[in-house]
Amino acid sequence: MKTLKIFLIISLLTGFSQLKSDEKNNVFKNEILKNIRCLICQGQSVYDSESDFASSVKLIVDKKINEGLVEEQIYEFLRKKYGDWVIYDPKFNKNTYILWLLPILLFLIGGAIIYKNILKKNNEKSL
Repeated sequence: MKTLKIFLIISLLTGFSQLKSDEKNNVFKNEILKNIRCLICQGQSVYDSESDFASSVKLIVDKKINEGLVEEQIYEFLRKKYGDWVIYDPKFNKNTYILWLLPILLFLIGGAIIYKNILKKNNEKSL
C-alpha cells in the first residue's frame, strides 16, 4: 500500500512536469510563429493565418522544436528555405540594409523639410 502511494505521488509529479514542459513548448512555438510572415496572406503572421502555407510552417516549427533546435536555428532554417522576407525581424545584411535604413532616412528628410518650413515662416515674420 505504501509503495502504491509513493508510485502515485511520483506519477502525479512527473505528469505535472510533463504538462509544464508541453505548455512551455507551446508558448515557445507561438512566439516563433508570431514572428514568421505568411507568404500567402498579406500582413498576417503564420500564427494568425489559416492558409495551407501557414499550416505547413506550423508543422515544420513543431517538428524543429521537437528535434531540439533553438529559436535562431529555426529562423535560419526558414530563411534558407523561404528567404529573408519570411521573418518579420530580418538580420542586417547587404540584402536587407535598405529595410533598416529607409525609415531613418525618411525621418531625417521629413525633419529637414519641417525645419526648412519653420525657418521660412520665421523669415517671413521678421520681414
